[in-house]
Amino acid sequence: MLILLPPSETKRDGGAGSPLALEHLRFPSLTAVRTDVVSALVELAADHESAVKALKLGPKQAGEVERNRTLRTAPTMRALERYTGVLYDALDAGSLSEREWAVAADAVAVQSALLGLVGAADPIPAYRLSFDSRLSLHHGAASLKKRWATAGAAALAEQDGLLLDLRSAGYAALAPLPDREGAHYVRVLARDETGHVRALNHFNKQAKGLLARALVEAGAAFESTADLLAWAAAEGYELRLTGDGSRDLELVVPEVRGEPGRLMAALRV
Repeated sequence: MLILLPPSETKRDGGAGSPLALEHLRFPSLTAVRTDVVSALVELAADHESAVKALKLGPKQAGEVERNRTLRTAPTMRALERYTGVLYDALDAGSLSEREWAVAADAVAVQSALLGLVGAADPIPAYRLSFDSRLSLHHGAASLKKRWATAGAAALAEQDGLLLDLRSAGYAALAPLPDREGAHYVRVLARDETGHVRALNHFNKQAKGLLARALVEAGAAFESTADLLAWAAAEGYELRLTGDGSRDLELVVPEVRGEPGRLMAALRV
């Protein structure tokens, strides 16, 4: 089983790991594209003004350019520890046990705009690059989607077993899921007290982080969609196929007074 997470705009500073070594990252078939994108971002960062414009940074974000300029020499830390924000706060990698870290290292990957798919325990530096960022101000320069999509899709096509995609649409486009049984995109919905189901907005990332945490704690060793759905039902989670002919899954979260209720509490246990 492989759980696919989006990255976050915010990254934790520092790290105790050696500088970035592309050849040591998971999914080695992506090394050539990684090299190209890293080189392009470092080159862009050499021109501060151009980098600020290309990355659409505000005055308080100008320091992000320095992060990119020093990508190759900056210290690293494990990917799940590097990313911050709502999803990663909910996943809470800092409290994972050694056994759970071993599970996550095998069963969780993050979709980086800079490095493509990276393993949960892959050592990475802090950086600033989003799926819709530009690596050049020149008209006609290849987008990140064009750079990553073919190689990313091929890397996922090589993966056996369940693929559970918790990425946002923009990041999912950098490595599209293969069209096969057991490859599922997950949508998060909320059911209010009247039974009405709607898209979950603010708490969407939190629900995904808590689900990923629960799957890691459970060992993430499900061999089929049926196994996954049976586990979810036994744990009291409403995870279901959409029924519209697609392979999408829906995670339905009880909503209480505008906030996810019972499922959120259950996933925190």
